[in-house]
Amino acid sequence: MSAIAGVYNLSHQPVLMEHIDNLMYKLKVYPANDTQIFHNEHVALGCHAQWITPESVGEQLPYYDRERQLVITADAIIDNRNELFERLNIGHYQRKIIPDSQLILLAYDKWGEDSPKYLVGDFAFMLWDEKKQKLFGARDFSGSRTLYYFQNYHHFAFCTTIEPLFSLPFVEKKLNEQWLAEFLGIAGMIDTVDASITPYQTVEQLPPSHSISIVGQKVTLKRYCTLQVMPQLKLKRNEEYIEAFQEIFQQAVHSRLRTHRQVGAQLSGGLDSGSIVGFAAPLLKKENKLLHTFSYIPPSDFNDFTPKHLMPDERPFIKATVQHVGGIKDQYLNFDGRDPYTEMNDFLDIMEMPYKFFENSFWLKGMFEKAQEEDVGLLLNGGRGNLTISWGSAIDYYAALLKKLKWLRLFQELNQYSQKAGGARFRRLPTISKVAFPFIQQISSSRTAYTNPMLINPGFADEIGVFNKLKQNGMDESGWFSTTNIYEQRKRHFEDDFHWNASNTLATKLSLRYSVWKRDPTNDMRVVQFCLSLPEEQYVQNGLDRALIRRATVNILPDKVRLNQQIRGVQGADWVHRMIPVWKNFVAEIKQMLNDDTTMGYINGEVIRNALQKIQNGVGPDYILDPDSKVLMRSLIVHKFLKKFT
Repeated sequence: MSAIAGVYNLSHQPVLMEHIDNLMYKLKVYPANDTQIFHNEHVALGCHAQWITPESVGEQLPYYDRERQLVITADAIIDNRNELFERLNIGHYQRKIIPDSQLILLAYDKWGEDSPKYLVGDFAFMLWDEKKQKLFGARDFSGSRTLYYFQNYHHFAFCTTIEPLFSLPFVEKKLNEQWLAEFLGIAGMIDTVDASITPYQTVEQLPPSHSISIVGQKVTLKRYCTLQVMPQLKLKRNEEYIEAFQEIFQQAVHSRLRTHRQVGAQLSGGLDSGSIVGFAAPLLKKENKLLHTFSYIPPSDFNDFTPKHLMPDERPFIKATVQHVGGIKDQYLNFDGRDPYTEMNDFLDIMEMPYKFFENSFWLKGMFEKAQEEDVGLLLNGGRGNLTISWGSAIDYYAALLKKLKWLRLFQELNQYSQKAGGARFRRLPTISKVAFPFIQQISSSRTAYTNPMLINPGFADEIGVFNKLKQNGMDESGWFSTTNIYEQRKRHFEDDFHWNASNTLATKLSLRYSVWKRDPTNDMRVVQFCLSLPEEQYVQNGLDRALIRRATVNILPDKVRLNQQIRGVQGADWVHRMIPVWKNFVAEIKQMLNDDTTMGYINGEVIRNALQKIQNGVGPDYILDPDSKVLMRSLIVHKFLKKFT
């Protein structure tokens, strides 16, 4: 609910008031309901507060507990308040008014550095313990809120965003080539495999699931949480799994509706966002509130070129959900005239670093703008759903059955799956066989199989040794994860701490700019742990993929959405179409970039020139998946960052 900042002098010299003032002044680019500072001799903490929850209105932050001699500044919404009330013996008269920051403080007073383990929600906080002369902080398990810091022998400074730290005279602004090498070397959407680094050498980031402790001149980071596949939950009946899931998921949704403002949701035609809306709208109705939904649709002049099983305009499914659920004020946003290229500079200002999700950048930002206009404080989202509530790939599950020689079960499933998803019963067997036995794919694939162009300059890659580092983290030289096993990939996603950074950096910084918090019930710790404990048969059964959420939303979602296994929504299919009017400008800027020696020292010039040759005379909307177009967009984003921020 806030941007936080602070300075701690490790040598116990007095903190100059101008230093904390400089940090707080830089945060004025974001809206705030209140700005306060706590300052003693060698510690200064600040909070640029946005009041989202009812308890946060008028909240004192930083908050000083004189009895316990603890001071806290926090950027947090805590979702397991009722559990903490009981554990911390908080009186009933206090429960409706106590802010989340004070719950964190009391948790620290009881459990010390183990306190983050007991917190469920989105949080980053720093706390000064006067008795122990210790500065302690933590970031939630998935890093939903950012927390950057600087340290040397004399100073420790932290902030929710990066740029304010450079207002301090002892923080130098210098490019971190290790970060840039990882960003360029990874072909997928992950920014880096080291969650502690940033684009700047002097600024580090507290990784998700980590706490930080500063005593004297010693700075210690500790991972307090590692998500792993849980011991398998064994219940007697299928219905019991559904009932248990519904209870946990409703709790996660309900705890994310706590605001004195309006509640919004990003709504597509699929299961994740649809299920959130299906659970949230009836709960809001009890408070006499409508749920404001925001749905992205292509511009009015877009001609759909995609295959029949893909749907860029999901309105038929979205409207079916809206009508079935009720209690919704729905908006359909096409953002005519906006595109990823012309939004690039502003998006770099928001992110403070290069980004890869350019196809969706303008409408993600646009939804926050529209939410702000509607006085929405919380924007529900189902971003983690594919790995939690709607996990369950039929093809991969059937490949596992094939490997285990469970022929009868496999044939029964294929028969039911073909009825629901369409196609002949055994049409998918070749694909299933290749998934089950990857060597078949290797034998049958062409020796001249296409590979994605390498964006990083090979000399720069060798100088940094980036591919050795990526290899240590399970990636090959293409920049993709070397394992094709979907179950191993899911396991890695929750065990590694770097998968979360890019999307949560976006969420934090958009929320600060527009005073709208993104809240994701599919990423609730309780939901994640429950989903990781389920037998795989709960996710694929009787011809249903994503079977858990499909069965759990009977009567909550319309069957048109709930049972749809034939059509998949695709967002961002129009990004090239949107850029056609500015394509010449885009090409001209790429040509200018090729003459910039600094940028080309990092980027593969041969790849850029080849890609430019291919697209400089124009492209069509069907170039959305063209790797050369994507390489050019990513390279220009990096180039603009280097010119703008270094």
